[in-house]
Amino acid sequence: MSACRTLVRTSLFSLDSSFRSSHRVAFSLPLRSLHSLSPPSRGLALLRPRGGVPARCLGSIPGAVALEPTEASDEDSPPESPAKDAVERLLMDREDVAQLMKMERRSAVGDPGDRWFPYLDRFRCGASHLSSGEVLEALDPLIMDVRKERFRNAVRNRSYSVCLVVEGLCDFGNVSAAFRSADALGFQSVHVVSCDSSKRYRENRHVSMGAEKWLDIELWNSTQECFRVLRSRGYRIATTHLATDAVSIYDMDWSYPTAIVVGNENRGISDEALELSDLHCSIPMKGMVDSFNVSVAAGILMHHAVCDRTSRLGHHGDLTTEEGQILLAEFSLRHSKSAISIAHEYAKRRDATLMSKL
Repeated sequence: MSACRTLVRTSLFSLDSSFRSSHRVAFSLPLRSLHSLSPPSRGLALLRPRGGVPARCLGSIPGAVALEPTEASDEDSPPESPAKDAVERLLMDREDVAQLMKMERRSAVGDPGDRWFPYLDRFRCGASHLSSGEVLEALDPLIMDVRKERFRNAVRNRSYSVCLVVEGLCDFGNVSAAFRSADALGFQSVHVVSCDSSKRYRENRHVSMGAEKWLDIELWNSTQECFRVLRSRGYRIATTHLATDAVSIYDMDWSYPTAIVVGNENRGISDEALELSDLHCSIPMKGMVDSFNVSVAAGILMHHAVCDRTSRLGHHGDLTTEEGQILLAEFSLRHSKSAISIAHEYAKRRDATLMSKL
């Protein structure tokens, strides 16, 4: 009889535990793109509710808050477990990089005396095209108001007047971190020179936080080619280098169009880049070591450039009204995979309407 009571208690305890566990799971909600929250511990399972949207079980974590996604779109952050680092894949294929940019682009070589802005006010749709205003009209119902405001705020603070060049880096983690800093600080243009695809790179899946999706990335096979084109666009070339002729970054006028060049983690800037650059600059060091990690150095340089430009000009972002609208259309087209097809359908309807009136 005692054994029977023990068996009954054990069964009830198991049933209660199962009920508590299933009760907690039932209240888990999808968490997507929560960059500001700490990642879940390894013990939390990835669940898939009826709607097919991945959800993280909150379990009994004290104070946990579940947030609903604001919109159904491609997320800014990379997926949980991609087969290969997103930035590494991107930088190994020129076609992938080119496909990031949607609006038609000017010739890579700039016109002397012209202020550099890469885009034309045209988005090609087969044999037809849309202006930036038409792109924004076509995609307006697709994008939620909070997302549109985020785009507008980013565009207001964007500039092509200072760009970042990373030369010969061996660790895509550093490239990813530099991309993330560039996006956060309002730099739209970044350049990558001679990343060696034969090397093995450790994965850094969450370092860039999807920043590469919103930047204009250009790949170059040689430093000479990169510098030649940048000069045609009106940039002076400033290489970071510790030498007697190096100028402190605090003594530079960053309102002048400048390409900031950072070099390899071990060797630093190449001799070719040093010879071809217009000036050498350095970050004053106050401690025992004489250098920063390359991604940290890039972040410091860009942050100081923004502060200096804001002090001199009153702002860092300097796009004209027309340029701002074109870049806003560019961001809208990059918003999700469906944006392109929606823009194409809009162009077809517009052309059909025009034909019917003729």
